[in-house]
Amino acid sequence: MAALRVGFAGTPAFAAEALTAILSAGYAVPMVLTQPDRPSGRGLKLSPSPVKQCAVAHDIPVFQPASLKAPLARAEALSVRLDVLVVAAYGLILPPPVLSWPLHGALNIHASKLPRWRGAAPIQRALLAGDSETGVTIMQMDAGLDTGPMVDSVGVLIAPRETAGTLTVKLAAAGAAAIVAVLGRLARDGALAAIAQSAADATYAPKIGRADARLDWRLSAELLDRTVRAFDPIPGAYTRWQTETVKVWTAEPCAAPGAAPGTVVAIGPEGVDVACGTGALRLRSVQPAGGRRMVAAAFAAGRALLPGARFAVGEADAH
Repeated sequence: MAALRVGFAGTPAFAAEALTAILSAGYAVPMVLTQPDRPSGRGLKLSPSPVKQCAVAHDIPVFQPASLKAPLARAEALSVRLDVLVVAAYGLILPPPVLSWPLHGALNIHASKLPRWRGAAPIQRALLAGDSETGVTIMQMDAGLDTGPMVDSVGVLIAPRETAGTLTVKLAAAGAAAIVAVLGRLARDGALAAIAQSAADATYAPKIGRADARLDWRLSAELLDRTVRAFDPIPGAYTRWQTETVKVWTAEPCAAPGAAPGTVVAIGPEGVDVACGTGALRLRSVQPAGGRRMVAAAFAAGRALLPGARFAVGEADAH
């Protein structure tokens, strides 16, 4: 078939890596959809998304509607002729007129091995669940939530101390390579074979809320360790010391004498050991609200924290 005209819809760095790979492979990208510029930094200056930055650097027209639900909002973008639309972490719902706009529909780069972890937060949910492997799926999009037939699937191992940040980097690279390979097949064959997902095997990865990142000391140390890693770098796992919110950036399970959950059982150069529902979690680096990251021992020294003190437990953490 003739050279593919590939549209692209995405927002964060994960998506920008795929766009860069598509451009490096020589595909024509006549337009890009990305979310509107957002305030960021201390000055809350409007900042373009990583995908917009990539598109502007390559002189690609960029469309940034706040929604694609209204015909007027999507009219300008849909006037561009496309053979296929690649979607990666775009963050907006694509209504049926958008899905049927390109000749070959829309291909989504999803950061899991579907049908496991359909939804908005597959990377975090895989880490929270203690999965040893995840992956990337290239999926033909339909009106459902990540329910479309699968065109390709690539496995990615999860390292023992993996964080959401390190895993995202690995999955972004895998997704970029996979979508270039899929586009190559489409350009060669003029069509893509796809396999239906098994609905019976589906699990869901709902959007992350602030409460998900709260450390509930009544849970096991292993689960809290996974929570810390699943929310690094965003939004950061947290607990409360007296009236102070404290983010926990690095931690690991450790052995400890029995004590009530949330109780500080030991303090040393290696960190602050806090009793959990099962075992204890050694806090290695933390960040008090409005402060900088520091080793946990320095945090303890600055607040005269001693064994026997307790971090907030349960609902008290939510206030």
